[in-house]
Amino acid sequence: MSTTPWPRVAVLGAGAVGCYFGGMLARAGAPATLIGRPAHVEAIRREGLLLDTLQFKERVPVAASTDAAAVAGAEFVLVGVKSGDTEAAARSMAPHLAQGATVVSLQNGVDNAARMRPLVDAEVVAAVVYVGCQMGGPGHVRHTGRGDLVVGGAGSAGMQRAGAVAALFERAGVPCRVSDNVDGELWTKLIINCAYNAVCALSRLPYGPMIASPWSREVMPQIVEEAVAVARADGVRLDADGLMERVWKIGEAMPTQLSSTAQDIGLGKPTEIDALNGYVARRGEALGVPAPVNRTLHALVKLLESAAGKG
Repeated sequence: MSTTPWPRVAVLGAGAVGCYFGGMLARAGAPATLIGRPAHVEAIRREGLLLDTLQFKERVPVAASTDAAAVAGAEFVLVGVKSGDTEAAARSMAPHLAQGATVVSLQNGVDNAARMRPLVDAEVVAAVVYVGCQMGGPGHVRHTGRGDLVVGGAGSAGMQRAGAVAALFERAGVPCRVSDNVDGELWTKLIINCAYNAVCALSRLPYGPMIASPWSREVMPQIVEEAVAVARADGVRLDADGLMERVWKIGEAMPTQLSSTAQDIGLGKPTEIDALNGYVARRGEALGVPAPVNRTLHALVKLLESAAGKG
């Protein structure tokens, strides 16, 4: 067992993803603070974080706060806010970041790290997140599949920090690899999200039954084909060989998972569809690459938001 002291960690935006990875670090011994909504913070302060994973179920003692100022003193700040809140989160934590801190974006979408960099005096590392999880109640995160990360930074300094981030997670038993093509990795994850999120929200089916449907088997490859064309037009280094096979395997590996978009719709919350299929449609339009299936899915999910009074 390592005797090296753990660095302090803060999680800004401690929803399901933030609680899972922050909880895994805290369970391994890292002093961590989860910054989130009052109901979750109160439950975590009272009873600890209930980390309900495929391998174990236990309560993890961890500090919690509703105030972004709680990032103060943290060497690593994990950001798990919705993509639409990226700039606001960056501005809220900027005055409190420790000198030399590393900010890690655990968010959906491809441009969150780039959007944060001008707003914070810190190195920002992009993380590609592969985990199935959801909040099972206040202070309770339920893990349903995978739980690994790919990280990368901008330039040599960013890549050095990415290595430190990977070492931190690996020490906590979280698989994490460093990539010198994190933009390609982010786009690959975006494409997978585009294939699943809207279709899951619109069908209200978990991944297993969803990918068994002939309707999904027809439309999901069209989503992927459009997004790959947009990424390549954008100059992204993307390995699309076997990509559809990877897409299907996600559903096979996590048959009971509901997409984050479906979860948000179910809770009457705004979704991140603007950063998923909506981003592909907008970027495609800017580059002259048609993406009608992604545009239609974006519009349909926005209609669902409107029906819930969130449009």
